[in-house]
Amino acid sequence: MARIDLIDVSKTLTDRDGTAAHRGATFSIRNLTLRIPDGLTMVVLGPSGCGKTTLLKLIAGLIAPDAGEIRYDDVNVTDVRPGDRRIGMVFQNYALYPHLVSRTNVLSYFLFRKKTPGLDALAREKYRRTSELMGVELTDLLDRKPTTLSGGEKQRVALGRCITRDAALFLVDEPFANLDQALREKYRVNLKILLKQYAITTVYVTHDHNEAMILGDLIFVAGFLNLHTGSPPISFVDAADVPTGRSLGDVRLGVRPEDVEVSIAERGDAVRGIVASMLRLPIEKGTLLTIRVGTHEVHARTAGHEHLATGDPAWITFKRYHLFDKASGARVGAGA
Repeated sequence: MARIDLIDVSKTLTDRDGTAAHRGATFSIRNLTLRIPDGLTMVVLGPSGCGKTTLLKLIAGLIAPDAGEIRYDDVNVTDVRPGDRRIGMVFQNYALYPHLVSRTNVLSYFLFRKKTPGLDALAREKYRRTSELMGVELTDLLDRKPTTLSGGEKQRVALGRCITRDAALFLVDEPFANLDQALREKYRVNLKILLKQYAITTVYVTHDHNEAMILGDLIFVAGFLNLHTGSPPISFVDAADVPTGRSLGDVRLGVRPEDVEVSIAERGDAVRGIVASMLRLPIEKGTLLTIRVGTHEVHARTAGHEHLATGDPAWITFKRYHLFDKASGARVGAGA
């Protein structure tokens, strides 16, 4: 097992001609400091294109950071080859060897190493343990090549290959993205059980909020997470724009839709805004409101307020909020 630390890590992606990619693909990780505790599963949750896979590649050593350090148990591994980092990785596209049967794919870690009695014994034990944990769902696939497998079956083989390795760290890149909903629900529960049994440090990236909640011991996220399906994520306003927040300093307030209270009556402790849009939720007997406050938009999930219309004034207060440093984006506190 291993504790992973990223210390002031920065990485800017470039296009093919070596210049910064400015046509919709620009993105960079800047001064990221992050600790992934030993033996726990950290889920990195974010939308497509936000850099989740880039973060995994940095940890794995598949790409080098522009600045900063990556440490395994306080040892700087920034210049250590990926093959020497004891990593088990599951890719979104599975990356199986198409000419090898599933059994050989599962044991591929041992296939490319010098044969010794000790290594053979380790391979047998790892194979036995993997088959035991994954059960008949893996066993029935072992004599088939990847080209004959469905997406769910390829996922099982890729996961079996990952846990069969002599790994100190698992890196998992949205392995269920290509599966239907029923299979996703089934396999992420199976994966949760496997990760708990192995207790190996794991970094798992996904854009699925429910998956993050199920699999993560810790979740690395800020603006993307919403607690209710169909609701917008967290909203941000400057503390100086909120009557109760002016004493908090030069910070931003983050508030989730379910923590915003809306009133049509003016209140001294409330923030005045204008209703920018409304979305009725008949099944849930509620309404999603987008309220413009200065240059910001605040999302509110409320019951009622059918009489409000776009363009109407509204006053909002926050039942609970989070505080973020403006410069770094780091969470610095909370309030209610």
